[in-house]
Amino acid sequence: MQEMGGYVRFRFRSDDDDVDVLLEGEYDWVKSLITEIGMDDVGWMMPLAVDSTNLSSYDFDLDDGPKESGKPKDMGPPPDPSRIPVIRRPIGELDLNAKLSETGILPPQKVGADTLREELEMIDEPMPAQGISSVDPMAEAWLKELLRIVVRKHGMTALITEEIALAASDYLGDREGVELEVYLDSLFRQGKLVKIHGGEETAWGPSPSWLSSK
Repeated sequence: MQEMGGYVRFRFRSDDDDVDVLLEGEYDWVKSLITEIGMDDVGWMMPLAVDSTNLSSYDFDLDDGPKESGKPKDMGPPPDPSRIPVIRRPIGELDLNAKLSETGILPPQKVGADTLREELEMIDEPMPAQGISSVDPMAEAWLKELLRIVVRKHGMTALITEEIALAASDYLGDREGVELEVYLDSLFRQGKLVKIHGGEETAWGPSPSWLSSK
């Protein structure tokens, strides 16, 4: 067995004989115990790094096991409260948006219907929606493109009915008002949209599976 010193681990395992031996301690103690039980020529031994743990402060006794020999080593310097920065501000005066901007994280910006329409006009005509549940395949395909722009480009989760009408009414079979809301609600019942209630307005967002489908 390779000669070494310091804190070590010895391991021998035999599944055939159902034997599993694990010893950890100072090299001299482990080596003497291995010799005593006749295992000098089997198993393997490796050094263990214990400089940063309390294990280096223990002595081992063959009969009684580990005994603490004094103050643990490497505990680091004593705590210095004066080095901990103290930040005080009146409650409610933390500007989260300003702090996020300082780190380069900007909150999603509200996008107008005119901008969404311009971006929708730049897209090639999509393939009609597939499936027998689609009442108006082309309207559904264009609505998916609109909500894809909203979610993936602008980081928003939904649009209210009026914004959808202003951005894409003619793409949706000229639906608007109650007619558009009824159509959107039918897609909601099919699990293609999610409905978000907020005060007097209802907003509509895409379900992830529907948005990622072809």
